[in-house]
Amino acid sequence: MENVLRPLIVVGGSVVLTLVIGWATDLLLRKADERHHETPLWGLLRRARVPYSLLLCASLLRGSFDSAQVLEDHKEGIGRTLTLVVIGSVAWLVIRIAGAVVETSYTRYAHARAQRDPARVRRVRTQVSLIMRVVSAVVGVVAAASMLLTFPAMRAAGTSLLASAGVLGIVAGIAAQSTLGNLFAGLQIAFGDMVRIGDTVVVEGEWGTVEDITLTYLTVRTWDERRITMPVSYFTANPFENWSRGTPQMTGIVYWHLDHSAPLDAMRERLRDILRQCPAWDGRDYNLTVTDSTPNTVQVRALVTAKDADDIWTVRVTVREQMIRWLSDEHPYALPRVNAADAATPPGREAPARPVSSDGPARRFPRQPGKALPGEAAAKPW
Repeated sequence: MENVLRPLIVVGGSVVLTLVIGWATDLLLRKADERHHETPLWGLLRRARVPYSLLLCASLLRGSFDSAQVLEDHKEGIGRTLTLVVIGSVAWLVIRIAGAVVETSYTRYAHARAQRDPARVRRVRTQVSLIMRVVSAVVGVVAAASMLLTFPAMRAAGTSLLASAGVLGIVAGIAAQSTLGNLFAGLQIAFGDMVRIGDTVVVEGEWGTVEDITLTYLTVRTWDERRITMPVSYFTANPFENWSRGTPQMTGIVYWHLDHSAPLDAMRERLRDILRQCPAWDGRDYNLTVTDSTPNTVQVRALVTAKDADDIWTVRVTVREQMIRWLSDEHPYALPRVNAADAATPPGREAPARPVSSDGPARRFPRQPGKALPGEAAAKPW
């Protein structure tokens, strides 16, 4: 009977004590969060209650099995299992606490600088995300190594592993050259301020926003909600456009191909009216000029400005649409058309007579050798 009651008492007491301590700790964190609304730290620490409770329970069970002398036949296996659980829960708890501290620091910084320097906030956000991934990777590797060292066979092999670490490092470096290159490229992006989360970029002809940056890959969300995943080494080895670098203000271009008789002065006034009614225009500048001409059309270019890439797109499409609608309604002659009029006669020469058809107005027919035009007698072959 004692062999049954003692394990139940040990396990039950450990579980009950874990629940009581976990409830008390969570209550203290909740009270601290209610009193200090200016910082989210205490609320974020509450996310760690699961690994915290697991660590408490595993530690209590590990100590109880060592002192209570229960389940002697399975003591070694249960003890090693509990040790592995303790190591894993410690690593989990450290990652959660580090994440809460880092996120709290970033939130305070973002609230202080969100309006004054949004580019700096995006840079810090990128660095914080990569730092957290590095911390998680390091803690995970240390935890895995600690778990392996709990096995006697692994401890015995430790000396030989250290002796061959140099050779293994060279082999691993050659085998994982691409992975290591992406890893160092990710650190270079994080601290070199080349590209940040939230930046508007153009990569391989695709326009989008940087959505996520890891140590090995970068995700760009395009305007049509597609996701392009690229290795971070691409951004350190190839040129790309970063529209958010420096100031986010941008200048956009709108082109029209119009007839030579287009009313340019009236178009300038209409462009001013369109921009004044467009909320996305930042009011900095606008312009309308003729940039090119062809035998049939002229190329008219409008320059508009906006505070960022999203607004410049809105301004461009608004100006293009409303200007074309205005030209169609008020100045339809300005739209491009095919010129089918007769060519002008040089001075001092008479215009050639146009052949007249018996059944209607004058028409033009190509003359072919040996054939007559309508209304003419056939040409003699001699």
